[in-house]
Order: sequence, then C-alpha cells, then structure tokens
Amino acid sequence: MLSSTKTPAQKRQDLRALLTPGAAQPFPGAFTPLSAKLIQEKGFPGVYISGAVIANELGLPDVGLTTLTEVAARGAQIARSTDLPCLIDADTGFGEPMNVARTIQELEDAGLAGCHIEDQVNPKRCGHLDGKAMVDLQTATKRIRAAADGRRDENFLVMARTDLRATDGLDAAIDRMKALVDAGADAIFPEALKDLGEFERVCAALDVPVLANMTEFGKSELFTREQLAAAGVAMVIYPVTLLRSAMGAAERVLESILAEGTQQSQVPEMLTRARLYELVDYEGYNRFDTSVFDFEVPAAHRTSTTPDTAVDPQE
Repeated sequence: MLSSTKTPAQKRQDLRALLTPGAAQPFPGAFTPLSAKLIQEKGFPGVYISGAVIANELGLPDVGLTTLTEVAARGAQIARSTDLPCLIDADTGFGEPMNVARTIQELEDAGLAGCHIEDQVNPKRCGHLDGKAMVDLQTATKRIRAAADGRRDENFLVMARTDLRATDGLDAAIDRMKALVDAGADAIFPEALKDLGEFERVCAALDVPVLANMTEFGKSELFTREQLAAAGVAMVIYPVTLLRSAMGAAERVLESILAEGTQQSQVPEMLTRARLYELVDYEGYNRFDTSVFDFEVPAAHRTSTTPDTAVDPQE
C-alpha cells in the first residue's frame, strides 16, 4: 500500500542477481504505475520503462524531445508502485558527460534500479527506424564512463545500448560493445539484431549480460524466451506491448461508441470495477484510513452560528 515495500538499494541488488546469461528474464514495459502493479501481480521478475512510451504518452514522437525531468518523474512514479526492479531508458543521457552523470544521480534519487544509455547522435530516433546517426567511439565511451563514475550506489546498473549494427554491421557493433564494457558498462543492449545467430555471436563475445528487445513491428523477429535463453540472452524486454494493447482496446471502444451509440458491446472485454479495486488495493487503503482516522464530524449538532473552530473532532 502507498508505495513499494522494498528500498531502491534492495531493488538494485535484485536486478543484478536476475541478470544471468541464458536466463532470458522477461521485463514487460510499464506505461503507468497501475500497469507496473499488474506486471508484479502476474509474477514477472522486473519492469522496463521505455523512453518511447514516455514520449508517446505525452503525445510526442520518440525523437529526443523528452527531458530528464520528465523521464525521472515518470520513472519515480512507476518505481514507487512496485517491489520489482525497474530498468529505465535514459536515451543519450540528456547531454554531455557531466549531464550524463547528473542523469544517473537523478535516476538513483527516483528509485530506479538501472538505466541504459545509447550511442546515437542527439536528437535520437527509435532504434527500429532507419536514418539513425551514430556518435564516434570516443563520445560513446565518454557517456558510459561518465555514467559509471557518476553513480553513488555501485549496484545501480549502467547498461550501454548500441545501434551501430544498423549502420556499420555486426562486427563493428561487437567491437563497440567491447569498448563500452571496458568503459564501465555492466550490461549491453544491442539494438535491432537481425536473427538468433547474431544474438549468439554477441553473447559469446561479451562477458556481461546481454538484453534482447522484443518490440513489435521492429527489425527483429519476435523470438521466444526459450530461443533467446539458448542464445545466451540474460534479459528480454517488451517495451511497448502493454501500451499498444491498451491503446488498441481504447480505439475499439471509441469506435463502438460512435457506431453503436453505447460502449455496451465492449464491456465484457473491460477490466471490472472489482478487479481495478483489487489492483490498487482499495480495501487495504480503506483499512488503513479507518484505523487511524475514524470519526464522524458532528454536523448534526452544529448551528448556523457555530464557528468551525468550535467543533471537537473527537466527539
């Protein structure tokens, strides 16, 4: 109730313990605090917070328009709502190396367990779109070094994402991944790999955990967890899946209201009131509230001339 029962420090330890090569731990993307509660209730080990989703929720495209303040605030809201460790997308780090260090500390303060920082030119583009531009190796490694040096909790996970596969090929991307690990990256996010063979090559080449991005309508086939585990992947994210599902359902309901004059045909597909109250622990809040603040204001005993300050709340 109210917030997570685990401290950020505990969650960071949990995240590191989860990231075993070959475990393919599934991290669905939360687009609201309530969706994070659902992810936890269903038994998933962690939560992913997508930068694209944060931008899209604001009605913006994923082209580097969101700010550190917006990302940290949304991350804090989601992290507070769950006991699960949350990994958040920090785009390019929101500036030069000193800005990157500040980004890490803001995300630590927000209760996140880790983040990933990428090597695109800012403003960046979605990793599964064409037309991306990459920074040089020195700039990419400076970002990761600043992130690793800037953290105050050594267990805060600094993950490096590289989009170099799309522009320079897999061999060049693997060389960059190794350099990013040398710069201080605790884990690697190779974006938009083409097939399982490429995941196998990346995992075999690195001594740190590797993430697989299973986003719909992207460059990668939607492989199963079993396939990715066999390739050596430690973590699998489903960044936009819940947002796409929710918005698809919302669109269908709106169309039904327009076409039928009522939402009645869509009600069987909706979350019930009872289920919603269960997710937000309505009863738990009610029990807490009544146990510490249970009294009746004696309005029936007041007259029109009785000042508010004359009412004793303990009557």
